[in-house]
Amino acid sequence: MAQGAIFIGWGQPFPGYRQKALKVFNDAMEFWKRMQEQGEIDSFEVVLLSPHGGDLAGFNLVRGHHEKLAKLQMNQEYESLNQRADLCCRNFGAINATIGDEVQRQLGQWMKHLAELN
Repeated sequence: MAQGAIFIGWGQPFPGYRQKALKVFNDAMEFWKRMQEQGEIDSFEVVLLSPHGGDLAGFNLVRGHHEKLAKLQMNQEYESLNQRADLCCRNFGAINATIGDEVQRQLGQWMKHLAELN
């Protein structure tokens, strides 16, 4: 079961970059499908948000084990996709996340540290 994730979020494309942004989006979906087929990630889920006046237009949640995700983030194709997306879309970002049972473990650690500090 996945314990880690990468949250990849993006905003609207820059003016004149809509077609380029769609190309990068499709390339990224092919990359994530391939990574899942190769067992490098457990799964991924793309979410497109309705217009809401905020900066986030959508996101991709990539699930897997922390070690494999860390290795994946050094992959040149992953790096290239992120650079291309950043050039096409406002507010692009990719950040590590914790999910599943690992959340409870980390919360337990925080509670322990909080008790020690009081």
